[in-house]
Amino acid sequence: MLGGALACVDLETTGGHAAHHRVIEVGIVLMDGGQVVEEWSSLVNPGRRVPPAIERFTGISSEMVESAPPFAAIADEVLAKLAGRTFVAHNARFDYGFLRQEFRAAGLRFTAPVLCSVRLSRRLFPDAKGHSLDAVMARHGLGCDARHRALGDARVVADFLALLRRERDPDELDAVVATLTGETRLPPQLDAELLEELPEGPGIYRFWGEDDVLLYVGKSVSLRTRVLQHFAAGLTDSKELRLSRQVRRIDWTETAGELGALLGEARAVKDLGPLHNRRLKRPAELMTLRLAACDGRLQASVVDFDSLGEEGWREAYGVFRGRKDARKALDEIVRARQLCARTLGLEQGEGSCFGFQVGRCKGACVGREPAALHDARVQLALAGLKLRAWPFRGRIAIRERDWRGFEELHVFDQWRWLGSIADEDGLERLAAAPVGPFDLDTYRILQRFLDGGAKRATLLELT
Repeated sequence: MLGGALACVDLETTGGHAAHHRVIEVGIVLMDGGQVVEEWSSLVNPGRRVPPAIERFTGISSEMVESAPPFAAIADEVLAKLAGRTFVAHNARFDYGFLRQEFRAAGLRFTAPVLCSVRLSRRLFPDAKGHSLDAVMARHGLGCDARHRALGDARVVADFLALLRRERDPDELDAVVATLTGETRLPPQLDAELLEELPEGPGIYRFWGEDDVLLYVGKSVSLRTRVLQHFAAGLTDSKELRLSRQVRRIDWTETAGELGALLGEARAVKDLGPLHNRRLKRPAELMTLRLAACDGRLQASVVDFDSLGEEGWREAYGVFRGRKDARKALDEIVRARQLCARTLGLEQGEGSCFGFQVGRCKGACVGREPAALHDARVQLALAGLKLRAWPFRGRIAIRERDWRGFEELHVFDQWRWLGSIADEDGLERLAAAPVGPFDLDTYRILQRFLDGGAKRATLLELT
């Protein structure tokens, strides 16, 4: 397999989406029998300015590509070099998708078996940390004198394949490559071209049924892998099988990273209401716990989260998907911490509460526990549920960058997501946008992100 006819390819582009951006450089290394037989590269005039972020990332400026040929002028030559070869690239679906789009615009059709060197690295080195091109280079001692340039990166891919042929068992390699390049079966009602188009990168995807009814919205750090998993699971899982039979069309939106995918999925599910999504659909009512002083003592109540108003969420203890869940959580805390349900206003009547009668209350209801001590224990018991205060002075933007340099900026204020943009040109508009209602899923997504961070992401304080 790796000893056959291979084309190691790398592209530099004006952005991360094949439908909206253009190629600015092509690099190709041809291999036969494990040996390099030809190298070729060309700058490409994309017919537009090279974005500053891409220029910083690749070193390719608008002036450099101004005198270069448009892709249509080199399309026949590129197609001839790739003909009859397995297409190999790092994050291969990115490069493959861009080339197919450029060929299509030039009136040419291109298709080839595809091998992704990222997936190959993951399969052969499952315990390794990181499979980016930089990580592969560092792990295997590979050099590159022109990183983030098309021919330089294509040479690294070729060097990686040559190293594998030297160091790994040929039968093992052939088996792994055969699995990675093997044909995945799609439901018969879907266009087979879908296999050629699905990208490897992060984003959200949508399954549509008859009459363009939205069936399902999902997200993944690898759109291609996740979408195809649905159909593989349909062989054994009844829910996935039903979805596979209903789907008639699939589309997707690529993002620069996982945060953008999470945010997009959560909003799309709420706004569009797909039939098969349940986890992220907002229930009829979100409830929370609230503490208030009554007759000199703290009492707890379950209230509608939206009734708290613009700033009331700051005093909320937890958010629950229904009154029943909120009351159950409160009852469990009362029982576990030996709090007094009657003092908290959860039981009516005179005298001792039921918990005291069965030894689960320390006696605040009969004066055995001082009211101040009980109040302090209540606040301590609920402290872990209290929503976190906004930790910044004002609005922030989180910049995500994918492995190709495509960027998105996500703007937030008081845990609200104000929107995302592909470059800083619209940052001023979002920085002044009105703040919408508090959303629990956005709060949780951003909180986890801030706690754990993410690769290729930076945080900017806007005010």
